[in-house]
Amino acid sequence: MEIEMKIRGLMMDPVTNVPIVILKGIEGSALLPIWVGVYEANAIAVEIEKVTTPRPMTHDLIKNVLTGLECSVNKVVVNQLKDDTFYAIIWLEREGRLISIDSRPSDALALALRTDSPIFVDEEVIKSSKSSPVKQEKMGDDELKRWLENLNDEDLGKYKM
Repeated sequence: MEIEMKIRGLMMDPVTNVPIVILKGIEGSALLPIWVGVYEANAIAVEIEKVTTPRPMTHDLIKNVLTGLECSVNKVVVNQLKDDTFYAIIWLEREGRLISIDSRPSDALALALRTDSPIFVDEEVIKSSKSSPVKQEKMGDDELKRWLENLNDEDLGKYKM
């Protein structure tokens, strides 16, 4: 089952100083932190902040190509967590036909923001992430959950890329 989520925020991991995208369920309390690279986080931050760049960035280019091909982003899905790596699929629609494209979650999220497309996470990914050894090395599972749940809007807006 897929759970619809929104990007709740983008911040730096206080332990590793690596950017984290925080996804939160639209209904319920599902939370999913996804550690991403600095450049990918910047692509997401630029769109969250609605910063205009003088030339199209990579994800803007992809959006423009899709528009030119009369193709739309139906949805993006973070569909798998394997060997401590998240995977995603971008679902495109063209002439009534759905096309799935393998993607890194950070790229899928950056594109979803630019196209106002819904973001989903497979329920199994959320369950798997709760027992991920990588996350446990960074911070205890309960400690991380409490920390994420207690973040306020001001905390989530304090990212520096």
